[in-house]
Amino acid sequence: MTITEYKDESGVVLAVDGRVDTNTSPQLQSSILAALQTAGHVTVDFAKVPYLSSAGLRALLLGHKQAVSKGAVLELASPTEFVTSVLTSVGFDKVLRIRPKS
Repeated sequence: MTITEYKDESGVVLAVDGRVDTNTSPQLQSSILAALQTAGHVTVDFAKVPYLSSAGLRALLLGHKQAVSKGAVLELASPTEFVTSVLTSVGFDKVLRIRPKS
């Protein structure tokens, strides 16, 4: 998995490419938490994420909790069909701000 960070008009974007699983979720979590230290709005672009495990869900939840505690926004953008089904099945679509593919 690779994470590319860049800025856009809303804040920081983390473009994730690859599987988010037990081995890679610590990297995602660290990137989200680091971005939230400097930005009030962080978008995690999941357009190139084919798989999301429970460890990845945990990383997203911890990022969400950190964002809420700082008054910031964590948004998940363009999740794949598989990732969307995982997020929906565990109720994260009601917790996280998710922007579907356009």
